Amino acid sequence: MRAVRYEGPGAAGDVLRLVEMETPAPAPGEVLVRVRFSGVNPTDWKSRTRVGMVVPWQIPNQDGAGTIVGVGAGVDPARVGQRVWLFHCASGRQYGTAADFTCVPEGQAVPLPDSISMQQGAGLGIPYITAHGCLFAGGDISGSTILVTGGAGAVGHAAIELAHRAGARVIATVSSPEKAAIASAAGADVVLNYRVPGFLDDLRAAAPHGVDRVVDVAIGANLVASLSVLRPHGVIVSYATEESDPTIPVRQLMTGNVTLAFVVVYGFTPQAIGAAVGDISAALAEGSLGRLPEHLYSLEDTASAHDAVEAGALGKVLIDLGE
Repeated sequence: MRAVRYEGPGAAGDVLRLVEMETPAPAPGEVLVRVRFSGVNPTDWKSRTRVGMVVPWQIPNQDGAGTIVGVGAGVDPARVGQRVWLFHCASGRQYGTAADFTCVPEGQAVPLPDSISMQQGAGLGIPYITAHGCLFAGGDISGSTILVTGGAGAVGHAAIELAHRAGARVIATVSSPEKAAIASAAGADVVLNYRVPGFLDDLRAAAPHGVDRVVDVAIGANLVASLSVLRPHGVIVSYATEESDPTIPVRQLMTGNVTLAFVVVYGFTPQAIGAAVGDISAALAEGSLGRLPEHLYSLEDTASAHDAVEAGALGKVLIDLGE
């Protein structure tokens, strides 16, 4: 099979190499998937640049979509031929989705409805599971007000859709009119450009009674704005940060009985992952999930796909592996 892999950390163009490899065989409890599209997320380029690899080589990319073409012992052979979306393919495993084939535990190959394209399926995993955990770790959010920062990013977009579907009122922040249109189409009730003068006043006006929960993409940059509208006993959930050591106003959080939570999707419990997969699958079946603008790259151009995500491409970056 064709695969792109790296043998050490570094810039995409320096370390990612297209190679021919043996197609892996599914172990017991696993499925072999012919990958149609590979989704690229920030976690993929960050993992590639991290020192301390413990394996001799790594095929990148956690998410994807394709068709099951083989099963290991203990897996129902009727799954062969099933269209699936994939997640966590490179988490503790060498075979990510930047290859013609990958093997994953069968629970990480989720049935994809015929009405949903492979492109959309390849963009689900990390963003939607992360968003689900940020939203529902505390239970039902129906009737609550949710602030989503970075509402046009992959996780932010997913959070808007899932919160809207769950009956919450959603306020989203973005940095441009183009991004505002994306957040609005996802179901945000109010969309605010944080670069416009008077943003904080507009945010307070949009949430006169405060917000119950914040799903945050950059805790250091957004904390002042988030705390300006967070209700007492509110929750801020941060899934990313541009600063490794942001300043946290501890006393202000304490007096407001604020919960500040940090999440990494790879640490989610099996129960949380199962709940996320169930809700995402139900939303797909309903047709209630939309798509971000898509940017397609060939497998040979995987390095450019990684560079595009690292540069902050607006929309979903996908690698097209062909029929």
